[in-house]
Amino acid sequence: MKRFFESLFLCGTGYTYTNMARLFMRLFVGVMLLQFGIRHLINFDMLRTTFPNALGMDSETALIVMICIEVICSLCIMVGFLTRLSLIPPLVAMVIAECHILNVLMPDTNIYTISSTQPGYLPLMFIGIYLFLALAGPGKISLDYFISLYIVSTRGKDDTQTEELEEV
Repeated sequence: MKRFFESLFLCGTGYTYTNMARLFMRLFVGVMLLQFGIRHLINFDMLRTTFPNALGMDSETALIVMICIEVICSLCIMVGFLTRLSLIPPLVAMVIAECHILNVLMPDTNIYTISSTQPGYLPLMFIGIYLFLALAGPGKISLDYFISLYIVSTRGKDDTQTEELEEV
């Protein structure tokens, strides 16, 4: 039994799957956001008059912008193309959605209680995942990584010498 626990901890500490974890997180959040975009696209006629106004835009314009963010940015996030840049529009959209939920839908209620099932948790979940991906980066299983390898190789360097490129 002792040997089992020793091998469990010793084997688990030396091997990490951070790149796979980042890929999973990118795919998860991308699919989640993409399904919202597809729903908004399918129900466009119904939503174009009822979608909340944001940043001075009317309902239809805000809906079109949101669909573009949800579809284009989610696809870029899933494949890992310009990942950190692609995280900015949905992050801003989720901050706006959270502010809208707190200020407009439920101005006098505390939606963050232990037994709450109110909609305020969803934007916060997305914000947390976007911040994680912005800090962690896309990982080696992404187009960003392959493009960076190509750029490094065209300059006659290998991927271990990227620090020298950052100084240039």
